[in-house]
Amino acid sequence: MDTKKLVGWVVALAAINWGLVGLLNINLVEMVFGMGSMLTRVVYVVIGLVGVYKLYMLTMMKHKK
Repeated sequence: MDTKKLVGWVVALAAINWGLVGLLNINLVEMVFGMGSMLTRVVYVVIGLVGVYKLYMLTMMKHKK
């Protein structure tokens, strides 16, 4: 799987998770990995890094045009 697809999947899954948190107060990450666990924190850090990467890619694409 290439980087663009992986980033897209992570962003989509994170968006679904936060949508469920907002609508139904259900956090899938915490349900799967445990509330406050180290693995939950790692997942959140990875999602944050993917978000930063996505913003970087979006701004770089804007400058190339």
